Amino acid sequence: MAGRKAQIRRLEELYHQTGNQLVVLYGRRENGIRELLKDFCKDKKAFYYHAPEVSAKAQQKRMIREVEEHSHVSISEESYDICFNRIKSGDASKLVLIVDEFDHIVKKDARFMESIRKLKEHKLYPGPVMILLYTSALAWATQSMPQILEKYQNKIDVTMQLSELKFVEMVQSFPDYTVSQSVEVYGVIGGVQEYMEKWDESQDIRYNVCKHILSPDGFLFGEAERIIRGELRELSVYHTILEAVASGKRKLNDLYRETGFSRAKISVYLKNLMAFGMVEKLTSFETGGWENAQKGLYQIKDTFINFWFRFVSPHMSDLYQMEPEAFYDKYIAEGLEEYLNRYFVKVCMEYLELQNQVHKLPLEIHKMGTWVGKQGHIDIIVQNEVRENLICLCNWSEPEMTFEMCQNLFQSMEQAKLTANYYYLFSAKAFDEKLVKMVSADKRILLVDMNQL
Repeated sequence: MAGRKAQIRRLEELYHQTGNQLVVLYGRRENGIRELLKDFCKDKKAFYYHAPEVSAKAQQKRMIREVEEHSHVSISEESYDICFNRIKSGDASKLVLIVDEFDHIVKKDARFMESIRKLKEHKLYPGPVMILLYTSALAWATQSMPQILEKYQNKIDVTMQLSELKFVEMVQSFPDYTVSQSVEVYGVIGGVQEYMEKWDESQDIRYNVCKHILSPDGFLFGEAERIIRGELRELSVYHTILEAVASGKRKLNDLYRETGFSRAKISVYLKNLMAFGMVEKLTSFETGGWENAQKGLYQIKDTFINFWFRFVSPHMSDLYQMEPEAFYDKYIAEGLEEYLNRYFVKVCMEYLELQNQVHKLPLEIHKMGTWVGKQGHIDIIVQNEVRENLICLCNWSEPEMTFEMCQNLFQSMEQAKLTANYYYLFSAKAFDEKLVKMVSADKRILLVDMNQL
């Protein structure tokens, strides 16, 4: 399964340990949980239960029925203890017990986790068992789950978030794309496993956006609203805030003026969006020029949601009236390159992390981040434990990185009160001759082009 090798490898390590294991997984279903579980269980004895949203009594009855059907037994007592006790694996090998969307049970019935605790302690099932509990309810997983599971923390071996794939993992799914084409896809759909599987690698970004996002029968048409509706209420408020943030209104006061909602209301809704992994608050890398940094900035974290509310949502009337290709050419094509700058910076950060893992950077990463100033910004700051700095400039949208861009970087560094021990200059296209000549005389500076990425 492309992109999930690390998670599967970790699950395999736990499975092959002696005794019983309890693993909690959470993350959006689109990030590939079904495929991960199927791949992990393909050579193992497993019992899978998907918990629907029903009453506590109906839930227990359903699990009893499914255990009876799976293990060919009869259960007369309504109890999770009895359920787990009567599951049969068929031999002495370790059983994998999966409870999908387990939040639907624990929200209504505290007895379930008590039975899970007994199961982990070898008090119910006679043989070895590995228990996997999964939820796709991100807001619940980040806000409520820690308190609910607190008393069971010493029983939980691992809590694992199934997040979007990183760029290097995503690239493996598109072997025929150039790095540049992969960055374009990354900036539109992110590293969401399910979206990637339906993307047509034989076609360019324009074709795929028109077919899958802008066409009424496309699998991503209306997906943004579906994701939000699945966890949140008062969609009109959330849509208004997201559209404002996507348009560049990133401070609380800007959102207040744009939306007309009170600052208190906006703060509450932003908090909900952050809990759901939809929005994030930016924190500039801490430097001596803290007074020159912008504070209280928000941006949309979810890549596809960001793309939808930046390019599509503001023009829904035209979307329903125009052909997808005409809509793309009018509203997306011109602004796409500038929009992708942010995702190119993320790709460059991943490159640095990989280089650090194989000890090929001039310093070891202790901290890494971005500095957003009142005047100017610094794409990437890498700092080691003794506060030596590697400063990076990233250019995606311009035809070439120029000497003047570097001068602007130096001005931003003055605002941030930062000095650099080393520089990495990333360009998706080219470097101008003046810059190449300057760099050739300075060993502190390295030029990194798209092919190296």
